Amino acid sequence: MKFVDEAFIDIAAGDGGSGCVSFRHEKFKEFGGPNGGDGGRGGHVFAVADVNLNTLIDFRYARRHEAGRGEHGMGSDMFGAAGGDITLKMPVGTIISDAETGDVLFELLTAGEKIMIAKGGDGGFGNLRFKSAINRAPRQKTPGWPGERRSVKLELKVLADVGLLGMPNAGKSTFIAAVSNARPKIADYPFTTLYPNLGVVRVGPEQSFVIADIPGLIEGASEGAGLGHQFLRHLQRTRLLLHIVDIAPFDEGVDPVAQARAIVKELKKYDPALHAKPRWLVLNKLDMVPAEERAARVKDFVRRLRWKGPVFEISALTREGCEPLVQSIFQHVHAEQRAAAGDEPVDPRFADQ
Repeated sequence: MKFVDEAFIDIAAGDGGSGCVSFRHEKFKEFGGPNGGDGGRGGHVFAVADVNLNTLIDFRYARRHEAGRGEHGMGSDMFGAAGGDITLKMPVGTIISDAETGDVLFELLTAGEKIMIAKGGDGGFGNLRFKSAINRAPRQKTPGWPGERRSVKLELKVLADVGLLGMPNAGKSTFIAAVSNARPKIADYPFTTLYPNLGVVRVGPEQSFVIADIPGLIEGASEGAGLGHQFLRHLQRTRLLLHIVDIAPFDEGVDPVAQARAIVKELKKYDPALHAKPRWLVLNKLDMVPAEERAARVKDFVRRLRWKGPVFEISALTREGCEPLVQSIFQHVHAEQRAAAGDEPVDPRFADQ
């Protein structure tokens, strides 16, 4: 299925039905009085977060969504039926904003969450409503109110605790496949990942976190190089970023330090708030480095990068070093979750440097 994370749609709630002017016409009841009923309300438009969806592709081709209008009131005190509601299923993490102003209207952050995004119009009053002691034969009625109409933009930002950053072929897909249940495409050429992948990492009974892998960044992404910045939005809700670096590139002319700096630069260009998130350095593909050279190469890399934050050395292919990294990630995510709930402060050992 094609991954689509943006769509523009038009939604229209149903109009309310008009009220009715009617009088009782029964034998031997010459002045039976008014009996015109009210019109029915228009149908509402709802959005519900469906955990089984991970793309907005259904809304790329179905642009207009309308609820049913309410029926008109009728005689014999009969009110019109309400218009049929419609429910639009969207992935968890969808942001609904006004297409013209860009203002955020709603966010679907919890599986099963249901919100009304367009209210149906109220039904009009029939002449029964206007009966009084001084107006025993009213001929007034009111039309139904129009339903809300909106042009909205749907934007999907995946919900994950941890996000992976890195150049193409840094080993991000291999890492997420090694530690989670995700099975992304893995190959020996750049840009094998063309859309975000989510994986659940199980640490223990009822202990887990979600990790997101996005397509690799390259220098010049802000100008549209590679796949550009179009997938960085999916990291904006994460609690931690893992910057994965290929410590042993095949091309000897490639400088891993320069590549790491380019990623940080592109991150800052896109969103300073995303750049300010806690970020750990993960040096991957240690299996490609002779054992006697590893310590020196890692030390030289950290010194040249002037990195002062947490550093982890792994081989995603052989899974060497992955378990300590996963345990540290879980501790950090769990601490931030408790801090957000007001239980305890974040452990300073895992604060952003």
